[in-house]
Amino acid sequence: MRQILVDHARTYGAAKRGADRRVELDASLVLPQVRRTDVVALDDALKDLASLDEQQGRIVELRFFGGLSTEEIAEVLGISPSTVKRDWNVAKAWLTRQMKKGTP
Repeated sequence: MRQILVDHARTYGAAKRGADRRVELDASLVLPQVRRTDVVALDDALKDLASLDEQQGRIVELRFFGGLSTEEIAEVLGISPSTVKRDWNVAKAWLTRQMKKGTP
């Protein structure tokens, strides 16, 4: 799902120079106070996060793009739900900072 959204945003942006490459996502899954997210910028930030902490990157990907719950992520990754919650909170804060840096 992540790659589909990113590819769509890039294709749309390439088709129209200066196009708004934002895609509406389910508000319950997006980062706090972010209703419209630049998917390409999020993908870039998520790649940076994964290079720093692969588990946090995977948790964000499963939650944000996969729509999995904390318990489902814990089961998929073989970790505790409390670890998922802790890593999710740290990753959200990091991504929010990164996304704000890229905003003019």
